[in-house]
Amino acid sequence: MRKNVYYRTDRGQRLGAGRHAAKAAREAIHVTKGDTVRVMRGDDKGKEGKVLQVYPKTGRVKVEGINIVKKHRKARTAEETGGIIEMPAPMHASNLMLLDAKTGRPTRVRTRVDADGTKERIGVKSGQAIPRSR
Repeated sequence: MRKNVYYRTDRGQRLGAGRHAAKAAREAIHVTKGDTVRVMRGDDKGKEGKVLQVYPKTGRVKVEGINIVKKHRKARTAEETGGIIEMPAPMHASNLMLLDAKTGRPTRVRTRVDADGTKERIGVKSGQAIPRSR
C-alpha cells in the first residue's frame, strides 16, 4: 500500500489570495469626476473637457468630447433603433492635466492637509486651492 505524502506550499491562507490583491489594487489618479482637464498627448492634444467617469483599477479616465470612438449597437427592443453611435472612450490619466481654477492653465497637483484634517488639492503653479466639483 502506498503512503500519501503532503507537500507544504507557499499559497498563503487560501487559494488565489495573491491574485485577489493584484486585482483589487488601484492606481492613484490626480483627477476626479467633474474636473476640467486638458489633453497633453495623443490625437486630441490641446483639447479640453469635463471628466465624466474615473476608472481607478485601470488608471483611465473618460472625458467629455475626447477620444471619440464609433460603436456599432444592435437594437435590443422593438422600439429601440440600432446603428453606429459615437461615444467617448476612456484614456489614461497620465495623458491629462488638471486646469487651474484661477488661471485656467494646466497645472500639476499637490495635496495639503488642513488643521481640521481635510485634504485639499493645490495647483503647483499658482499655489491656490482647486475645489472638488462633484
